[in-house]
Amino acid sequence: MSAFWLAWRYIRYYRGRTAILIAAISLTIFLPLATRWMIESFRAKAMDRASKTPLVVGTKGSRFAVALHSLYFRGESPTPMKYAEVERLKAFKLAELIPLHSRFRTRDHAIVGTIPAYFANRQLGLSSGDPMSRYGDCVVGASAAIRLSVKHGDSLLSESENLFDLSGAAPLRMRVTGILKESGTADDDVVFCELETAWIMEGIGHGHALKNEDSGEHSHEASRQNLSQHQEVTDENLRSFHFHGSKAEYPITAIIAVPESDRSATLLQGKYLEADQQYQIIRPLDVIDELMEVVGRVRGLFDIGMLGLAIITCLLVALVLLLSLRLRQREMRTMFLLGCNRGRIVQIVGAELTIVVLTSLAVALIAAGLLATTAESLMLRLL
Repeated sequence: MSAFWLAWRYIRYYRGRTAILIAAISLTIFLPLATRWMIESFRAKAMDRASKTPLVVGTKGSRFAVALHSLYFRGESPTPMKYAEVERLKAFKLAELIPLHSRFRTRDHAIVGTIPAYFANRQLGLSSGDPMSRYGDCVVGASAAIRLSVKHGDSLLSESENLFDLSGAAPLRMRVTGILKESGTADDDVVFCELETAWIMEGIGHGHALKNEDSGEHSHEASRQNLSQHQEVTDENLRSFHFHGSKAEYPITAIIAVPESDRSATLLQGKYLEADQQYQIIRPLDVIDELMEVVGRVRGLFDIGMLGLAIITCLLVALVLLLSLRLRQREMRTMFLLGCNRGRIVQIVGAELTIVVLTSLAVALIAAGLLATTAESLMLRLL
């Protein structure tokens, strides 16, 4: 009779004991494996995304905050910078400039105001619907569309970063014109709109009743009815929306710069060497690489702890096996009397251990593989 068949019958009979052993061994294998796979998966995706974002200009401060904000739109938005910086850099003609505005959210998803060049740079296309065509339009990332339960033709309401700021701009109801194709990047969790739409959320642009429909003359009457009628851009009130002040003073949170060449990149970086500069320029690839070095050092400490846990688990498994063999002395004696020699008994015990270890390994590999697929979102929540 096969040793593995006898081992399987024994394991099935003592399900509880076997389940505890499998859980202990699986967890010991799972923790270091999942940690390593998650970090490597996140590193690969993060470095790929950073490589497609050559340079980023932001307000002076934490380089990590600027990089994570411009790449993943996570955390608190940095201090706004003026659109005048975009106009200043355009004059040098060294790079394609993509301004970003990310200070509002809708149900925990970032609303990012930008220009069409962003979608070309990230190679983002629509899976359904149409591109944005006017103020108040937005397109939604694939994952965000599922979580928000929206499709093209629906609407979303903007929320300020500070929900308790009663003096802030009124929320804007945006028209969803399209859903983006799944890209497997952070863009899947974002709601995109035009910069002008973001500035309307800021209160810089707004709509009013028209005194004269033909001339387009506006009425700045601050009535409740007028406010409620202009919390959404429609075909009827589109002409009434306008902006105050100079565009150079309008806020943005970052600028993605895509230089024409390495020489252009070097020259552009040289524009921010002055000590009195209020803005900084960073290479996200360098910042993410530095960040991953820190994560790697933390992982090293974690691996040492996991090694200790593995040794303890092995000792506990050995103890359980020794106690199990002592409790099974009568069973072993019966098998010996039935004709099984000591070698056969060792084979049966070895088969039991093999089944338990292989099952534990399979459970750990499957669980670690599933967790690694969500590495990017999980790591970003921790950062």
